[in-house]
Amino acid sequence: MPRPAVPPGTTDHPIEPHDIVDYPRPKDGLPEITDTPENLRTVAHRLASGQGPVAVDAERASGFRYGQDAYLVQLRRDGAGTFLIDPVTCGPLTELAAALDGPEWILHAADQDIPCLAALGLTAVSLFDTELAARLLGRQHVGLGAVIEETLGLRLAKDHAAADWSTRPLPASWLIYAALDVELLIDLKCALAAELEAAGKDQWAAQEFEYVRTRPAKPAKLDPWRKTPRAGSAVRSPRSLAILRELWTSREELAAELDRTPSKVLSHQALIAAAVARPRSRRKMTALKEFSSRQARQNQERWWRAIERALELPDDELPPTRAPMGPDELPHPRTWQRHHAEAADRLIRVRSAVRLRSEDIRVPQELLLAPCSQRRLAWDLGEEIEAGRTSSASTQEIGDRLTAMGARPWQVEQAAPSIAAALVD
Repeated sequence: MPRPAVPPGTTDHPIEPHDIVDYPRPKDGLPEITDTPENLRTVAHRLASGQGPVAVDAERASGFRYGQDAYLVQLRRDGAGTFLIDPVTCGPLTELAAALDGPEWILHAADQDIPCLAALGLTAVSLFDTELAARLLGRQHVGLGAVIEETLGLRLAKDHAAADWSTRPLPASWLIYAALDVELLIDLKCALAAELEAAGKDQWAAQEFEYVRTRPAKPAKLDPWRKTPRAGSAVRSPRSLAILRELWTSREELAAELDRTPSKVLSHQALIAAAVARPRSRRKMTALKEFSSRQARQNQERWWRAIERALELPDDELPPTRAPMGPDELPHPRTWQRHHAEAADRLIRVRSAVRLRSEDIRVPQELLLAPCSQRRLAWDLGEEIEAGRTSSASTQEIGDRLTAMGARPWQVEQAAPSIAAALVD
């Protein structure tokens, strides 16, 4: 079995493509799935007796099932081996959670897996995110396969990330892919950690990892039905928006009941077609080509009741044509120049300062300072000026504002001086 490159590749000197070799199977063979409480107990004991960090990954059934539940959990630890755990059949994961409560977790794009793992009762006390590390190092390609190729010189088996992981039994090729997802994470972490330290970015990384580990879930969006693909340009009148809302809500309820992704219960195109056409009868609804599919016909009575409710709503109960703004939401920046000129001017300066500084330190600008924080800073400063209030733009003041927005110390240190200088009139 091929071994990782020694020395490993770096951002400036990645492993050359002609030196990359295939890594088709787990070096210790494909582990059996852990799918009973008894076997899970054994796995928990073996993991607890291992050494060092634990490589962690999870597979979901996005696009097939309702929600983002994990249908497979992959773990690997030195001295213990690799484990593929079926969380659906293993029962409570209490003993596994205890075994994982202590060692550092290594994940790639941790923010994608932390929520579904937390739903199983699995939470990290310390985290290393290999994708985030690659971004901080200025890597152009940050997918797991690309980072492993450039760093370790190994090419993993074919990607099955978009598969329906709720399928049972899981095909062997999928299990190989799943096992390989954690096979090399420990070696990869060691290489990236060394490069971060050499670049003077190890403390930046530690702060980002802790932020990802501890940040709360995003609040639910207002009127999520308005985000139906292509609805914004097609559905404009209040009555049409009401039809879209009622159909979307009814579809969500049925999708949750059936545990299927909503678009497989009724297509987005069907929602938009009905909202635009505003059919006045069930016959006219079923005449729409978007309602001719088997999945649409199966529940046509439900869809018609939803449309009927929208058609019967009094005018004063129809949704507004403009989406309501959340308490911390800002107008779209494209409108600022007309109505909030001071904020628009400051946004140009803030964005330019962040972009230039990000190029200097070789970090993506959205990682140096989140776009939402750039907008909020510019807006607050601009509105204070519009209101006739004195608006300080010293490095200390900018730093305090960024800290209040949740910026990490390294971001404040790197961004605040550049932003303050750019805001000097």
